Amino acid sequence: MKTSISSLSVSDTLEDKLAAFAAAGFDGIEISEQDFAVQGSTPSEIRQLVRDHGLDVTLLQTTLALPGMPDRKRALAQLERRLDIMSALNCGLLLLKAPSDPQSLGGIDRMAEDLRNAADCAAARGLRIGLEPRAQARHISDYRDAWEIIRRADHPALGLVLDSFHVLARGLSPESIRAIPAERIFHVQMADAPVVEMDVEFKSRGFRMLPGEGDLPLLTFLRAVLATGYGGSLGLDLRQDKSRPSTRNLALDGHRALVTLADSARRAEPSLNLNLPEFPPPSRVEDVAFVEFTADEEQAHSLGRMLSCLGFAPVAKHKSRRVALWQQNDIRIVVNSEPTGYAHSAQVMHGTSICDIGLTVPDAEAAARRAEALGARRFHQTRHPDEMNIPAVRGVGGSVLHFLDRKSDLRRIWEHEFLPLPQATGAQQTGLRRIDHLAQVMQLRELPGWAQFYAALFDVDKASETRVADAGGPVRSRALQTEDGSFRLTMNGVETHRTFAGRFLSDSYGASVQHIAFHTDDVFETAQALAKTSFTALPIPQSYYEDLASTFDLSDSFVTDLGAANILYDRDPAGGEFFQLYSTPHGDGFFFEIVSRKNAYNGYGARNAPYRTAAFKRLSTR
Repeated sequence: MKTSISSLSVSDTLEDKLAAFAAAGFDGIEISEQDFAVQGSTPSEIRQLVRDHGLDVTLLQTTLALPGMPDRKRALAQLERRLDIMSALNCGLLLLKAPSDPQSLGGIDRMAEDLRNAADCAAARGLRIGLEPRAQARHISDYRDAWEIIRRADHPALGLVLDSFHVLARGLSPESIRAIPAERIFHVQMADAPVVEMDVEFKSRGFRMLPGEGDLPLLTFLRAVLATGYGGSLGLDLRQDKSRPSTRNLALDGHRALVTLADSARRAEPSLNLNLPEFPPPSRVEDVAFVEFTADEEQAHSLGRMLSCLGFAPVAKHKSRRVALWQQNDIRIVVNSEPTGYAHSAQVMHGTSICDIGLTVPDAEAAARRAEALGARRFHQTRHPDEMNIPAVRGVGGSVLHFLDRKSDLRRIWEHEFLPLPQATGAQQTGLRRIDHLAQVMQLRELPGWAQFYAALFDVDKASETRVADAGGPVRSRALQTEDGSFRLTMNGVETHRTFAGRFLSDSYGASVQHIAFHTDDVFETAQALAKTSFTALPIPQSYYEDLASTFDLSDSFVTDLGAANILYDRDPAGGEFFQLYSTPHGDGFFFEIVSRKNAYNGYGARNAPYRTAAFKRLSTR
């Protein structure tokens, strides 16, 4: 499967665009007339520049209004100039956008004649013309009308360009595409968008998104296209997408989005004509196998005291590294104090922080191969003779994702690499059972890309992006989780250091995980157990509990019990209940959360977020 990307998708120099597109794995670029104005280069010079980056010019996008313009002679003269440019570019396809010009004339036969004449001119040079119906066009806003015009023109050098946005944004069913002959579909462009009511031209210019980030049924569209036997290029067409931190990120995320969508299509309909390399399907995450902190020896002692307060105990030490394993029930916390290697580098950069997350999947190597096929970088570091080769890739903020499974020798990792420690006397567990969720922080412009990264790798559902209340500025949150809740991840995108999450990101120089949430079956029993340790809960003001009683019509005694333990509460419309207990911050703003879910509550206590952030800020100003 060949892929291409429109040069209009990002605002940058053409050289930087080409370098990023080539590095991401695209095969071609869709050049626009705007590139000549910005670049100040001749078509031949641009052709050489594209070739130097190992790319092809897939097509030329033109602003030429055709068909249906009153002055046919002038339109054909303008077309000849575009064909000259195409020849110099060594580009075989000209994309004509259906005109939105108020002067354009209708009439299927008249427009078919205009396009037949244009195709004659192109064919004389060995070139082709593709007509793209547009949702905002004056007469050709429906792909079925465009196909009828092309059918009547009946010229082999004239075909259809299909753009998912222009088909789906108007609510059209793509199923009729299946009846169009594959040889008459010259190119396919992909873009997603939110399903919200607004002017379609405004949406096209400002709200195009990468496949999978919006709400359009792109998989249905692509399956219909591929069912025709279409085997041409699949293009990405945005409009100077500024949601990414760089052109490089846009290119990587865009290529991953196209390949992920194509992979979904072939798995949904294996008979489709899709020349795509084989790689494993998305992995089901069974649980969080471990979370690894990096800390120097002094910080490791401080972190150890915090873990002891939470009911964890050191149960093993690594055979050849300064690494300790802390455990409580199914939760494993690794504390790495090695003076060299990746963890040490992370400690120097971020201070005490989470540098590594281990996930249990059905097949660890398959998960890593899929990640690599979708553009992730494999992680490697020098191993000691007694260490296993655990598949891993780079994650958010330079952190690492390791993959474990239960079918291979990786299930023996803890026995193979660690030596058990004598059990400490008097150690008291506090009822923490497993990791409920992890919360990562990143720059807001990084949020879409990392959400797509996880959704492409794993079999998870993406919740809609929500706003987290913080007086310091906007915080956008996106949650991903497996259907059974075995893996939950929240990602918070920040724009300013004035927010609590933003200050953590700034103070830790980009550490990715700000907090871990542990699950307990009974939050009140856990709170009682924690009261016997030196655990300090985040103090919640009485005003919160006064508001809570009226919001949910709770009994006075129940609210009193919540307030006595600083437990926050939420309830969903179906009766699901959620309890939250927070630690005070550790280090640069890292904290722990203890949660309990009742009656299939599936959220994260969004209504409590402003109270939590305000409580954290009050502590920081004391």
